[in-house]
Amino acid sequence: MAKAARPERIDPHWPVVPEGEHVVSELASDSQGAQSPFGVVTFPLAAEDLPYRHPVTEINR
Repeated sequence: MAKAARPERIDPHWPVVPEGEHVVSELASDSQGAQSPFGVVTFPLAAEDLPYRHPVTEINR
């Protein structure tokens, strides 16, 4: 006999997809591991492409 469903064990963040579709996972991927949240981006990025500005301390006198 199967155990009753336990709603507290169901992942609430699992995406809802149309009927007949599947959520993309590493099982449907061409490579192992988690998929990149950045899309198709090659790392490391060039320094010119980074949105980083080094902080500068201005001393009040």
